[in-house]
Amino acid sequence: MVARLDNMALRARLVVEGYLIGLHKSPYHGFSVEFAEHRAYGPGDEIRHLDWKLYGKTDRYYIKQYEEETNLRSYILLDVSKSMTFSSQAVSKLDYGSYLTAALTYLMLNQRDAVSLTIFDEKTQGHVPPRSTQGHLNSVLARLEQIKPGNDTRIAPTLHELADKIKKRGLVILISDLLDDPEEVLSGLKHFRHRKHEVIVFHLTDSREKDLDFSLRTRFRDLETGEEITTEPWQIRTAYKRVVEKFQSTYRREMRKRNIDYVPIQTDQALDLALTHYLTKRRAIA
Repeated sequence: MVARLDNMALRARLVVEGYLIGLHKSPYHGFSVEFAEHRAYGPGDEIRHLDWKLYGKTDRYYIKQYEEETNLRSYILLDVSKSMTFSSQAVSKLDYGSYLTAALTYLMLNQRDAVSLTIFDEKTQGHVPPRSTQGHLNSVLARLEQIKPGNDTRIAPTLHELADKIKKRGLVILISDLLDDPEEVLSGLKHFRHRKHEVIVFHLTDSREKDLDFSLRTRFRDLETGEEITTEPWQIRTAYKRVVEKFQSTYRREMRKRNIDYVPIQTDQALDLALTHYLTKRRAIA
């Protein structure tokens, strides 16, 4: 277990630090966790709060932020239902979600933000309360290492349960393939917005699952119900892709109406996309 924890921690650190090295070479330099207690200088800010040492290093103006300005609570919700185990490559949606959770936790704790983790399938299966200490990373990673694929997907009950329990406003991050009734899922997300939380949804898909890229006659089995169908993929590919696009478009449109950040990600994409969306949201909140 200790060896696996070390590997997960190392993976998270390498992903985040490699990503931040890239940021130093990009226009998003100010996102670095090096400046977790600073924000860019803007009109109306008092000059006496400028950090001149940081200016000397970066040739940019930053304002020192006080602890109450920088501390944020983030609530990560990770779907571990059976549908998340699908994979056409080496990494399943559940693997990808776990790696993303680990990387986000590492990044958040380095910004001195508090992080909590909730895993769920048709109901809540585990919860790690929010903490902001560096040692909290091991608590989150240990819970990730213990994950076993759950049962059917029912997202809304967990969303409503947590929306009722969480008292302090913060950032809610849902990581899921969203293979559930969109109306129910959106109702749960709306509950968070009603409570004044900010929300990001990372919608995980597998490229083959999305495009139905199979050339031979194939037997498809529903990972949750066990239902099977055998067909020639080319015969249904066009109709299938139309349904998938409508499914995603519904989420995209309805989340936009509710000011929820909707981020579709395929498991063959780098984690950088998700980290950038998180940091953009984090900066907007600050």
